[in-house]
Amino acid sequence: MDFSKIEFLLSVHSLKQLPPADLPEIAFAGRSNVGKSSLINRMIDRKKLVKVSGRPGKTQGLNYFQVGNRFFLVDLPGYGFAKVSRAMQESWQSLITSYLETRETLKCVVVIIDIRHEPKAMDTQLIQWLREQSLPVLPVYTKIDKLSGSKRQKNARLLDAGHTIRATDRVLFSAKTGQGREQLILLLEQYLSD
Repeated sequence: MDFSKIEFLLSVHSLKQLPPADLPEIAFAGRSNVGKSSLINRMIDRKKLVKVSGRPGKTQGLNYFQVGNRFFLVDLPGYGFAKVSRAMQESWQSLITSYLETRETLKCVVVIIDIRHEPKAMDTQLIQWLREQSLPVLPVYTKIDKLSGSKRQKNARLLDAGHTIRATDRVLFSAKTGQGREQLILLLEQYLSD
């Protein structure tokens, strides 16, 4: 997967703004502040292409990044505890749901989950809903560098059980060290070629 020709394309705030559906898309979803932007930056081997913020709710639209003439990466607004108004959260939810339900070129949704925490209901609901929509889901447990090996494995098993995920169907990832990057890229290549 060649990320040498990647650029920010646009931030979509309504379905009318979506680019033409002529390239496959991979979307990245997760709770606010889970590390979506950091994960994408590490994956594409750039430090600051995707804006990283310590403030929950920084991503406020569907942020499109075009990778050459091959595909789009789509960074979705975080869900959960973002410090924005209820109306704004509901607006995001409506946009995200409509996008996920109708975008025919969507090949996979990468669901990013912080390995340090027990299974969260919102993550479970998202994964189950995506499965019901017959959308391919790739769970990625991030921030693995913050746990020791045994604690990491224990937490991964708890998340697997809580979200009904097989260990072979998810990736353990660290945006800090890059661990899991090659596996993630390999799996995304498979989704793009399907």
